[in-house]
Amino acid sequence: MRDIYVFGSLNMDLVIQSPYLPEAGETLTGSGFLVNPGGKGANQAAACGKLGGRVHMAGCVGDDAFGQQMKENLSRYGVDTGCVRSVEHVSSGIAVILLINGDNRIILDQGANAFVCVEDAERLLKNARPGDVLLVQLETPIPIVKEAMRIAREKGCITILNPAPLKEGVEALFPYTDMIAPNETEFAALTGTDILGKGSRMLMSAGIREVIVTRGSKGYCYISDGKLVTEDCIKAPVVDTTGAGDTFLGAMAVKLADGEHIESALRFANRAAAVTVQRRGAQVAIPTLLEVEEIFRAQRQRV
Repeated sequence: MRDIYVFGSLNMDLVIQSPYLPEAGETLTGSGFLVNPGGKGANQAAACGKLGGRVHMAGCVGDDAFGQQMKENLSRYGVDTGCVRSVEHVSSGIAVILLINGDNRIILDQGANAFVCVEDAERLLKNARPGDVLLVQLETPIPIVKEAMRIAREKGCITILNPAPLKEGVEALFPYTDMIAPNETEFAALTGTDILGKGSRMLMSAGIREVIVTRGSKGYCYISDGKLVTEDCIKAPVVDTTGAGDTFLGAMAVKLADGEHIESALRFANRAAAVTVQRRGAQVAIPTLLEVEEIFRAQRQRV
């Protein structure tokens, strides 16, 4: 197995369920308040660790209780946090998540995530080798993400860009991107079209080799070299979609690092994400490799 490097964000998620989206000035009674570690980068690193990958993460947390808790949580999942840096006199990133009928709406405060620097990327990738995997997102500043991708590309790593949350200037990352994995909304915003073939050709003309579009309840599409592969979402009772996309990407990265073909990696990722949506929370909801194998073995036996 090759190593996986995750450069990205760490946030503490403050989650509450609501019957509907409140109007301006309206106060609602919610339920099920939950505080748990999240952040797209940390979620993807946790997914890699829980699903059996050899994963290292770089990012920044504040010098507060949340920061220490987030690092300890990742370590429990098998993530090497030696390159996660604490920033003095700064609060950790916070995500306020409103759950409505299983869907989420998120308000994000970057906090310490805004303080990542090129040196963080250099430390993370110091020992990277050809064939290792770099996974990045956009909850940290794009110029620093670009440097991490440039270093990884020079070392022969596979670079995977999750362009979320979508930001102005993301096109600067395309020359260093092997695989891009937007959701449907992000894909349309990036390309100006929701037509998969047309939009994918636009992305590939910028140097990207492979495009993966996650489609929520409709599954995913994979496009490369004129090839289109689709798979429906695995049917499961949805409790909370938070972290499902991050689980998908982490699971895919684990299988690619293990030398599996992309189509096999995507099928496994689809299964792992189907388990995550059945549970509340972000990292805590991500399944282990054993859980994914046991759940789908039991399902096959029932068929």
